Amino acid sequence: MGHGRADEAGGEAVDDTANPDRVDCLIIGGGPAGLTAAIYIGRFRRRVVLVDADEGRLAMIPRSHNMPGYPEGVRGCDLLAQMRAQAGRYACDLRRGEVTAISRDSGGFRARTTAGPVRARTVLLATGVLNLRPPIDPDVHDAAVASGQLRYCPICDGFEQTGRRIGVLGLTAHGLAEAMFLRSYSDDVVVLALAAPDLNPDLSAQAAKAGIAIEAVPVSAFDFDGGDVGLTLDDGRSLRVETLYAALGSRTRNELGDGLGLDLSGDACFVTDEHQRCSVAGVYAAGDAVEGLDQISFAMGTGSRAAVAIHNDLRNADGQVLDD
Repeated sequence: MGHGRADEAGGEAVDDTANPDRVDCLIIGGGPAGLTAAIYIGRFRRRVVLVDADEGRLAMIPRSHNMPGYPEGVRGCDLLAQMRAQAGRYACDLRRGEVTAISRDSGGFRARTTAGPVRARTVLLATGVLNLRPPIDPDVHDAAVASGQLRYCPICDGFEQTGRRIGVLGLTAHGLAEAMFLRSYSDDVVVLALAAPDLNPDLSAQAAKAGIAIEAVPVSAFDFDGGDVGLTLDDGRSLRVETLYAALGSRTRNELGDGLGLDLSGDACFVTDEHQRCSVAGVYAAGDAVEGLDQISFAMGTGSRAAVAIHNDLRNADGQVLDD
């Protein structure tokens, strides 16, 4: 996803809303939210530029089985390719690159990107989040995710782990909550620490009562060479699980919006109204960067809602709606 800092553009502002060089919407981020919005806005016969750094999480999903319309599941990279092709049918300008700066001007916004400058009447932030990863070599990490040994989303694929020995990495309240969720799929769930835990004893007691094992000695090494996952603990002991969920949290990609002065929630997501409008006029947000489920279908829903709001807000600004 494109990300960076906000930057005030110099020079005298000129109202060039009708300037043919200014597109109707700049979408930052090419995941399911951004691409859904691009398809909608393109079908509204509007000019849209989408800039994406190809760092989104969807491409890493080996196969999603809870995406409606795909009873046999769909690979994340295949879904992205199909959505990009669909957006291309409606003349959406899809660019590979990073947005490094964005600022307000009298006609809307201007952005610096590694794929060329963009001037737009509106901006949609579909920048997503970054999963916090275990300390694993990037190539090993990606191979483990592709094979299903390492996972990040129990809502997405907990069903496929039914009856398996499941490890949850992250001895925190968040990790224990994830383990409790997974307990409905398996009676063999162990929560593992990445560092010395500082955990409320009451939470540990609740987990133990639910039949969840807790290993408080931190993990010092990971082995993904076999069909399962080998874990070495700081005290030299080892154990194996069939799949490992990383429950280390995530970070919202909010730098551009924060620089524009957008309101952020307690967990640093963008605050929006019911139509995905942010606290600064002309800026919208969708997908995992707003409050809600980190799910493909949820991201698509917010992307379509933002696109309709953008189209209608521009129609209203241009006097293309009936007066009340």
